[in-house]
Amino acid sequence: MNFLSNIFLYNQDAPLLFTRLYFWVFLLLVLTFYSILYKKRALRNIYLLIISLFFYYKTSGLFFLLLVSSTFSDYLIGLAIYNFRKKAWKKAMVALSVTINLGVLSYFKYAYFFTDLFNQTFRTDLEVVNFLALWANNVSASHFDASVIFLPVGISFFTFQTISYAVDVYRGKCQPVKNIIDFGFYVSFFPQLVAGPIVRASEFVPQLYAKYSLTREEFGFALWMIMKGLFKKMVLGDYLAVNFIDRIFDTPTLYTGFENLMALYGYSLQVYCDFAGYTDIAIGVALLLGFRLPKNFNSPYKAENLGDFWRRWHMSLSSWLKDYLYIPIGGNRKGKLRTNINLMVTMLLGGLWHGANMKFIIWGGLNGIGLIVYKFWKKISPYENKKNIWAHILKIFLTFNFITFTRIWFRADDMDRVNAMLFQLTHSMDLWVIPEAILSYKLVFSIMIFGYVLHWLPQHWKDSWMNWFIRIPHWVKVIIVVVLVFLIYQSQTSDLQPFIYFQF
Repeated sequence: MNFLSNIFLYNQDAPLLFTRLYFWVFLLLVLTFYSILYKKRALRNIYLLIISLFFYYKTSGLFFLLLVSSTFSDYLIGLAIYNFRKKAWKKAMVALSVTINLGVLSYFKYAYFFTDLFNQTFRTDLEVVNFLALWANNVSASHFDASVIFLPVGISFFTFQTISYAVDVYRGKCQPVKNIIDFGFYVSFFPQLVAGPIVRASEFVPQLYAKYSLTREEFGFALWMIMKGLFKKMVLGDYLAVNFIDRIFDTPTLYTGFENLMALYGYSLQVYCDFAGYTDIAIGVALLLGFRLPKNFNSPYKAENLGDFWRRWHMSLSSWLKDYLYIPIGGNRKGKLRTNINLMVTMLLGGLWHGANMKFIIWGGLNGIGLIVYKFWKKISPYENKKNIWAHILKIFLTFNFITFTRIWFRADDMDRVNAMLFQLTHSMDLWVIPEAILSYKLVFSIMIFGYVLHWLPQHWKDSWMNWFIRIPHWVKVIIVVVLVFLIYQSQTSDLQPFIYFQF
């Protein structure tokens, strides 16, 4: 009985993660039954909807009901936007979708932040109450803690996805999905549900009605992406986090400025490997099921400037903020001052999207300032149009170090730790301990160097390795995958690390 409950019931201590062997057994079973249904479009979509809802239940428990309610509301709103003839009613429906989705997001993600802000401003003593828990306790005699609001995994992703759907239907970029099953499948498709990429309806919905196709090359590419994602996450990101980065960020004052600096560089690599690793796996798993997800990362630490970085990092969110926030509030159409204001507002709200905390707003603001400063700098920079290798390296170096510096506010748990780390970096560098620190963390630093070298290698080298893997016979692929999986899971830390972007 315990065995069955572990399989089918939610366990908050063992959520369904890409890095758990349980997930790959789950996926094998999914693909086994899928091989029978994939030619029948209606059955295929129903099957994958059920699987996706089960996946979210295993990841977030009863919060899957929130996903279901969001699906129903935006399905009906999308039909209403399309069927109303008057533009005013269409706009009202778009406003309703935005209000509902941002209202739900604000309740779960920002209730504490806004309550604290209100209390500080007006010197009140309001407390956050989980009214949903109170309602559930009254209706079902349950015993949920009404004093705590838990953040559902992936809520920021699927709310943004459904908002984009309503806006795109209004703009005429896509037709509304007529079938609630198909729409539910679009919203809840499990590979990208909890950490992206954020998928536009215009990109994904047409695939719901297309015949299943998976070429030999695409199969090889899917395996490559899955293996690459697992390697990034478990071999590079998790090892650095557990053995070095987390220790420094937990207690910065116990370590020298040099060790704090190395933790910052390590975290830049970790957060990339963690998030890009997730989306690599998501793209690979989706492709095995016959669906193409958009690319979400494009070697971001090769960026020559901050604008280039945000075109390469979390590309689905960057383009979402551009199309559904920056351009609607005016973009660059209303003069230089207004353009800079719009840019800053976008980056501040982008920071707030990442977390209900002042440190994320500061992080977003720093990136906004960086983008504005770069716009002025590129007009006078003697290096902007130079193509020689040293100018290229210098621009990458400056961009990478600025991004790494801002991550103090992104990673630190609170402002006290932010200030402690800044103090250590400016007052306690203690260069004489560098040789000892390098010897003490020689494996950590070796993995860090290896990860960055791998990232900065020319893209055509990496493409040639991928193409070689795609071309080799399937039996050779199987051997390589088995060996890699064995090595990857041998390197895993004692406690599986959750994906960083699950908290957003």
